[in-house]
Amino acid sequence: MTSLDKLTLGTAPDSWGVWFAADPHQVGWQTYLDEIAQAGYSWTELGPTGFMPQDPAQLRDELAARDLKVCGGTIFAGLHRGADALDDAVEACAKEARLLTAVGARHLVLLPEQYTDMHTGEATQAGDIDPDQWKNLTTGYDRLGRILAEEHGVDLVFHPHADTHVDTQVRVERFLADTDPQFVNLCLDTGHISYCEGDNVAIVERFPERIRYVHLKQVDPVVRDRVRREKLSLAEAVPLGVMVEPPYGEPAMPPLLDALAAVDTDLFTVVEQDLYPVEPHIPLPIGARTAGYLRGCGLGPVRRWPY
Repeated sequence: MTSLDKLTLGTAPDSWGVWFAADPHQVGWQTYLDEIAQAGYSWTELGPTGFMPQDPAQLRDELAARDLKVCGGTIFAGLHRGADALDDAVEACAKEARLLTAVGARHLVLLPEQYTDMHTGEATQAGDIDPDQWKNLTTGYDRLGRILAEEHGVDLVFHPHADTHVDTQVRVERFLADTDPQFVNLCLDTGHISYCEGDNVAIVERFPERIRYVHLKQVDPVVRDRVRREKLSLAEAVPLGVMVEPPYGEPAMPPLLDALAAVDTDLFTVVEQDLYPVEPHIPLPIGARTAGYLRGCGLGPVRRWPY
């Protein structure tokens, strides 16, 4: 068996059905933290900005009470829209970066803005962008990554995402070609790549130097085929169960984990199964089973990181 010592297991609020800072269909942050500790996780992301306590001292106390640590945060940004959107992202990322560094984390996951509504699935903008908008996107991430690195000591890891302008493998590879590896690298979300019928292992093997963070999830290919036939949005696909716990979907986890283990760096591998909206009793057993399955594959729950 390939050693997975370089991979550290974590989870994210998304795996508990959390998509928004506050929403009546979601569990609260106290329940989330209690339950991920109960499920056996040691590392967590912060989730949508505002979901977790924003006071660093309070957040540190709540984490310490449950023996938890933070591995990253997430921000959505519509940088294809130009200078104003970049200014907004710089401000939002600076705030998130300050909270991350206050609790000892350094990864900020940047997600491109969806062109469908996260509640209803209705289209909010065009699914394609023109060359000028693509340039805004790539140069904007380069600038944002430089600011985060030089002013905040935080690493920008870009997260390809379904229903955005960087979704398919072709677009992901183009994005990597058009951005600066010194400041912009990849959060490989295995579920979103598979949702868009890409090859996760091929991306890892072609761009090992750009893989700096991972979201682990799987896609049910039968539901994915229905989504394609019926032209459904992601918001419509998730309640149908398009994202599933391992080992019941794609990509197959053992070969994926072996490919990630061959990358020449330590990686957080964060379980992030889209579940919104979900009944509050459902995520804990799924999260616990997932942690158990991944440990059975050789993925360890605890690693001492140098920050």
